[in-house]
Order: sequence, then C-alpha cells, then structure tokens
Amino acid sequence: MSSEPWLDGPLEGVSPLVQPLFFSFTQVRNDLAQYTATVSDDDFWRSVGGLPSLGFQLRHLAGSADRLATYLFGEQLSASQLAALKTEHLPGATRTELLAIVEAALERVKERLRGLNPDALYEPRFVGRQQRPTTVIGLLVHIAEHTQRHLGQAITTAKLLTRSTDVL
Repeated sequence: MSSEPWLDGPLEGVSPLVQPLFFSFTQVRNDLAQYTATVSDDDFWRSVGGLPSLGFQLRHLAGSADRLATYLFGEQLSASQLAALKTEHLPGATRTELLAIVEAALERVKERLRGLNPDALYEPRFVGRQQRPTTVIGLLVHIAEHTQRHLGQAITTAKLLTRSTDVL
C-alpha cells in the first residue's frame, strides 16, 4: 500500500465512481494515525492557536461523514445523530477511542456505499432541515472534500499541539 491510496489501483466490488471516496477515507485513517501518534490524550482536548480541539475535530469528521451519508441515501437524521452532533465538543475520549470513532464511522459509510447504484448519481437529494437541494454525486464529492478539510485541520492542530508542548 502506498502513501497515496488512489494510486493503489481499483477496489474490487466498488463502483469506479465511488472509489475516490474510499481512497479519501484511507488517506484520512493513514494521516490521522501518523500525525496524532505523539499527541497526548489530554492534549486532544486542548485548544491551541484559537482552533477547536483535536478531539472535537475527529468527532466532527466522523459525525459529519455519517450525517452526510444519511442524506445521500435520502434519509433524515436520527435522534441519536442529532444528539451526537450536540456533544462533539465534550472532552474525555482518548486518542485510541477517537480514532476508533473515526474508523467506525468511515466503515459504516463505506459499507452503505458498496450498495450504491451508480445509475443514481444524478438523483436529487435534500440536506438538513431546510431541505437544501443537491444530488447523490454532489453529496459523494462533499463527503470526500469535507473529510479532507477536517483532516487538514486535524493535522495542523496536531502539529501545533506537538510543537507547543515541545516549546514549553
């Protein structure tokens, strides 16, 4: 496996139109494991540089992927998803627990996507209470870019946390 998952070749049993999202998720897992390895459990909940805590960022990355996938399949958020959204910022989980939360969320999304009919890519979908219009492919792209956006924030935060503790 290379450091660039999208260069590892096609994924058996996954539509080529969905594979980029799977590659994005692999990159998320690889980079989070690498860049959070030296961050202490306490530091996961410390704010640095005005950024949200690393713990929040990981919970949000996992939760948002799950919520966006719910909309992708034409569903509305459940009470448990809404409750989880309200608690993403609460400290307490360790690095191991947070990475497991991310892993579980990404695997649930991947499992659902394995059954996605590529003919449905242009079907309309609606997001949130305001029922903002999009399409299946629009949500696929947004899930990939949203997880990558939060991955970048998590990497930056982890680097700042590691640097700030080294300087102290």
